Amino acid sequence: MIRTRKASRREIFGWAMFDFANQAYTLLIITVVFGDIYTRIVVGDAPGYRLGNLLWSAALCLSYAIVVVSAPLLGAVMDHAQAKKRLLFASYVLTVASTGMLYFVEPGHVWLGFVLIVLSNAAYSAGESFIASFLPFLGDSTELGRISGYGWALGYAGGLVSAGFVLAFLGEVSAENFERIRWVGPFAAAFFLLAAIPTFIWLREPACGRHRTLQPAVIFSAYGRLLRTVHSVAEFPDLFRLFISILFAMAGVYVIVAFSFIYGAQVIGWSEATRAQMFVIVQITALLGALAFGALQDRIGGRVTYALSLLLWVFAILAIYFVEALTATLNGTLGLTLEAERVFLFAGLLSGLSLGSSQSVGRALVGMFAPESRAAELFGFWGLFSKLAAIFGIFAVGLLQWLFGLQGAVLFCIALFAAALVPLAGVDEARGIRTARQKK
Repeated sequence: MIRTRKASRREIFGWAMFDFANQAYTLLIITVVFGDIYTRIVVGDAPGYRLGNLLWSAALCLSYAIVVVSAPLLGAVMDHAQAKKRLLFASYVLTVASTGMLYFVEPGHVWLGFVLIVLSNAAYSAGESFIASFLPFLGDSTELGRISGYGWALGYAGGLVSAGFVLAFLGEVSAENFERIRWVGPFAAAFFLLAAIPTFIWLREPACGRHRTLQPAVIFSAYGRLLRTVHSVAEFPDLFRLFISILFAMAGVYVIVAFSFIYGAQVIGWSEATRAQMFVIVQITALLGALAFGALQDRIGGRVTYALSLLLWVFAILAIYFVEALTATLNGTLGLTLEAERVFLFAGLLSGLSLGSSQSVGRALVGMFAPESRAAELFGFWGLFSKLAAIFGIFAVGLLQWLFGLQGAVLFCIALFAAALVPLAGVDEARGIRTARQKK
């Protein structure tokens, strides 16, 4: 069990339950089900689905642009006005409401689906930054790897529970099954609504800043605080280099999250059984990756652990792209009769390990480098860089798949993860932690 001198186990559990709850949204709506519904059924421009893929990319990019503009300022407001839980609750309510309304998106309702995805994903993404800003208050810098990994692992467990229910009881994504599968929105909303209740009961508002009513004067004061932080960016050299690394790494991550199951349906042409198996494999390996790399981070350091997770991503993308060639090689060399969709599950295993590890370690590193008095503000910048990454990565892949097809566009992710290693080479972990403590 996790031990910390800052927060009780119950409070850490309450914090982690938000990860458990919100995975229902990211998996059911963005990754596994609704993205497939939107591109193949709502837009439905078969056989290539290039318009549907492009509109899906554009909706996600627009939602992330909203977060890019707002997250640092809202983070400054949270620190200045002691409003972390209030703004977290607001993002939670908006996510739940707009996700539930996805039920009303029918075939041909392209723009209704577009608008609801923009609203729900913007609120969900803002909530990611808000909940992460509590992390520095939960434990010492030597414990944040395990705590962050615990949260991500519980999140993937939540995804396994929620999406497993949907795949088992709502069935496949198809026009014939639309009347059942359209309930994925209300189900994801209800799961998020109920599972996040422990967060708001047990997670305490950190004693940072002074409680203020959220009036325009408070926002203007927070804006001035934000400008001072931007001007003093040189005071956090290691955190800034980490943000640049996260920009490239998360661009690749968001591409995989947004298009992996679309890729399986359109390029691999997998069966419903293989899609369900892929989901289970990714969730379990992501859970294990978050726990294992979180513990590894506390042993060998966050910088080295994060670099290992990026290298693992490169191997995962290679496995995705060369799945047909790998299948042919295995069949020819070993005399097997494997189908590509079965070998694709191996790529899913590598992707799951990479997904759980890179997100957990990256978040913990930010927590280690962020002074408590500016935690929400700097996690707002984490959200800014992460969502800039999403805009850049998803829109680029959306255009590349329009020109070259989805399979060719996936290779772009290798360049992104390789680029993330470059600024990471200049990060001094000990100096980053020391700077955070000095500015506490």
